[in-house]
Amino acid sequence: MYARPELIYRYDGTLDGLLCCVFESYAQKELPGDIVIQGEAVETLLFEGKAIPTDQEKARRVRVSIPQKICPEAWEFVQKAFLTCLPRKEVYLLLFLRLGYRHGSEVMQMLADDTVHALFKAVRHLERESHLFKGFVRFVAGNGVLAAQIEPKNFVLPLLAEHFCQRFPEERFLIHDQSHGVALVYQPYQYRICPVDELELPAPDAEEQTYQELWKLFYKSIEIKARHNPLCRRTQMPQRYWKNMTEVASEVARLPGGGKKDKLLQEPLWKLK
Repeated sequence: MYARPELIYRYDGTLDGLLCCVFESYAQKELPGDIVIQGEAVETLLFEGKAIPTDQEKARRVRVSIPQKICPEAWEFVQKAFLTCLPRKEVYLLLFLRLGYRHGSEVMQMLADDTVHALFKAVRHLERESHLFKGFVRFVAGNGVLAAQIEPKNFVLPLLAEHFCQRFPEERFLIHDQSHGVALVYQPYQYRICPVDELELPAPDAEEQTYQELWKLFYKSIEIKARHNPLCRRTQMPQRYWKNMTEVASEVARLPGGGKKDKLLQEPLWKLK
């Protein structure tokens, strides 16, 4: 296999599409310089673009080979790494799988390798962010539906789905990921993650407004004024979450302007489960 830094693979943005890129790399014995989503703006004047169609059989062969030739943990790791916001994660995953096919399960311990280290760090960030959102998501009740908006850096909805579906099994709710343009939509015992360009949340009813005021009052009342520690609060509850948190949303207007939104991750519909 020889490196071709001038070659760019273009795929459809799905995990199966990326697995087809891995298949193509091995079939043609070439290592592309980059792997990008179709339609993504890149400098291509000096680079050759190569469209990689998604073939379910090729994707299946690569998917089956990972737990067989590396280890089952590697396949779970690849799925999580694909959800991260790591720049050029597709290339890192291709290099990781090449290492895995060569070294087997030992690749999961090769943290001194730059590729493995970068992916492990990105997955830790994904897991930590999804854990924080389990406590930071704030639902608003209206028209018989619980609705919430979040702005994560990583694509965390697949990791949040099981938690909230088990927590509210008899409710109807949705969580709108504004960063990636998707939403988790749940009705009793089934859910779907689907693309949503724009979403206008239902207006809170009178009862919901009352509960919001009570929650804000409770939040302010439990603070011990003599131990007010803004730094500790920002550490435990980072400011980038405040915009969508009922108890501190009013403070966002007094904060410096936020950063740019993350690049949208094009994801297909996730099947009902």
